Amino acid sequence: MNAKNTIILPISDPQALLLSREYVQAGKLIVFPTDTLYGLACDPSNPAALRSVYAAKERSTLKALPVLIGALEQLDQLVEDIPPRAQRLMERFWPGALTLVLPKQANLPSELTPYPGIAVRMPDHPFALQLLQASGPLAVTSANLADQINPQTAQEVWAQLASRVDLILDGGHLEIGQASTIIDCTGAEPMLLRAGPIAFDAILQTWQGD
Repeated sequence: MNAKNTIILPISDPQALLLSREYVQAGKLIVFPTDTLYGLACDPSNPAALRSVYAAKERSTLKALPVLIGALEQLDQLVEDIPPRAQRLMERFWPGALTLVLPKQANLPSELTPYPGIAVRMPDHPFALQLLQASGPLAVTSANLADQINPQTAQEVWAQLASRVDLILDGGHLEIGQASTIIDCTGAEPMLLRAGPIAFDAILQTWQGD
């Protein structure tokens, strides 16, 4: 992997949003703050950029990349269908720390996910939502090397990924510092794939309409 000249920029910088969008469109890798962790992101429709994410993280390609959205309308680009009970979860927990696995659109790159489902989430973070609304959906995974600590500051991202990514957007210290809860909604019942800030009991109650 070729070394990159990594830039770090505060999200308060007037150029932060525009530069982020330009980098994504150019197939580059950016890191930005979300409501849970700092995320390593790229254009989800660009196979080369997706491969660069796996390389930067030293992540197994058997692990699909989640996608973050900034508006519900963006789901049309990603998912084939939204089960009614998954819709309930979105209405209650989005934006927030809940990732849902839904049936994917057939035309998505295999580098994004080799599986029938795609993991999607709407984060509860002002800058992240602004960026996602401006750029469209982004493939986003935690901005750390595989099996290393999840970063809660831009400095922790720099320590792991400097020279591996093009742009780091500094949003200060993130309070949650925990990856989102992941629920598979492709079956008759919700399946907990990863525990996180949102309790499975609350998800079950919403799924069942309680």
